[in-house]
Amino acid sequence: MAEVIFYGMAGCPANAKQKQQLIAAGHTLVERDLATAELTAADLRAFFGDKDVDAWFNRRATAVKSGAVNPDALDDSAALSAMLSDRELIRRPLIQSGERREAGFDPTTLHGWIGLTSGESCDDKHARGQCDHGHQHFVKAPAA
Repeated sequence: MAEVIFYGMAGCPANAKQKQQLIAAGHTLVERDLATAELTAADLRAFFGDKDVDAWFNRRATAVKSGAVNPDALDDSAALSAMLSDRELIRRPLIQSGERREAGFDPTTLHGWIGLTSGESCDDKHARGQCDHGHQHFVKAPAA
């Protein structure tokens, strides 16, 4: 199976479940703390591919919910700058295997890419009002 670099935020119950799904599928995880990871704007940008800027954001981040940050009003550069200064804004987890990178935990995408046991994304659960955590995703990693 694949070696998967998993960037998340500390203490997220969803992250724990996501990591369990990846491990159950036979993958080796390299855990990184998104709050302290050394990422440049270019590094971060690579996780978002061709998605629209507003899809890069964690809509449950405090700054988004309060209106302090409006993801719909930001261009690439402003969005990346905001995310690097407030890591809670980043849609998580950030996942890398080989050269490919993705933001967010979408079981369908992951299954087609590296293989994954069945599961649901947090977004799927939120759409049904069944997600029971305040969000942000974490995993602990060795220093890079």
